Amino acid sequence: MGRFATVDDDTIRRGECTDIYFVRTEEVLRGSGKNPQVAMEVTAAALPDEWAIVCGLDDVISLLEGLPLTVEAMPEGSVFYPGEPVLRIEGGYREFARYETAVLGFLCHASGIATAAAHIRRLAGTRAIFSFGSRRQHPALARMVERAAWIGGVDGVSNTCAPEGIPLVGTMPHSLVMCYPDVGEAFTAFDRFADPGVPRIFLCDTWCDEKRESMTGARCGAEGVRLDTPRSRRGNMRAILEEVRWELDSSGYPGVKIVLSGGISREDIVAYRDIVDAFGVGGAIANAPVIDFAMDIVAIDGEPCAKRGKRSGKKQVWRLPGEKHQTLPA
Repeated sequence: MGRFATVDDDTIRRGECTDIYFVRTEEVLRGSGKNPQVAMEVTAAALPDEWAIVCGLDDVISLLEGLPLTVEAMPEGSVFYPGEPVLRIEGGYREFARYETAVLGFLCHASGIATAAAHIRRLAGTRAIFSFGSRRQHPALARMVERAAWIGGVDGVSNTCAPEGIPLVGTMPHSLVMCYPDVGEAFTAFDRFADPGVPRIFLCDTWCDEKRESMTGARCGAEGVRLDTPRSRRGNMRAILEEVRWELDSSGYPGVKIVLSGGISREDIVAYRDIVDAFGVGGAIANAPVIDFAMDIVAIDGEPCAKRGKRSGKKQVWRLPGEKHQTLPA
């Protein structure tokens, strides 16, 4: 049986998943008998948005556990701004040089997902946001993707490998509906055989007009209807949503909620949040731009020191009244 194209935990913990120049750096330092005591800080000079959310520190801690290092960081889930250090590592450089690749990888990816989720959460206001995007990433990353989305503020996630305690949410795929001769039979079967604790949210765009299938769903006991209409068939999505809401309300189903999914963007959240009760968001969270962190030496043997374009010395981030923030020498 073949192996998946992934790196196992032990390889990462041994520092063998690294950039080759770190291995060569260790060889050179060892050969010359040098192991300076350094302080290194992780910062991002620029962000996709005005602010971001730091995430992935749990993996960093797991990676560095047991090494003779001092590690300080912002709390997981903190808001940070360009140039602010989110993590500082102090110790003999040879002890952790090769781990820089993994440290940055953990932080860059998870922070990007958490940041995207947080901005979407803010735009959605009181509307529910669900992470439906784990299929847009390698399955080995599903736990990280869902955890980061949760830290960013989503109300639930779809992947069964999410960390314990994060609510699992999901409706039904088109393939389930297509296994029955008509949507009503599919909805009835779901209501009969799905766990009673699972919300009865029926997918109402498989064969016919969304309004018609939504009414069928309501008559079959739907708590909510999900619209996942393909972009090629959407036309005026607001008009479709308004029609569905009108028919449900006028037919005595005002309590049936509307869930919208399928390529949902930030712009969609803003456009439809007044009429949609919940959004299932995929790629806009899971495929978020990574945070472009860098990890740089800011002190050597206790003396402030930094490469060109960086600020030397250890730093402390302060939050001030009026949403102001400042970074000062530690």
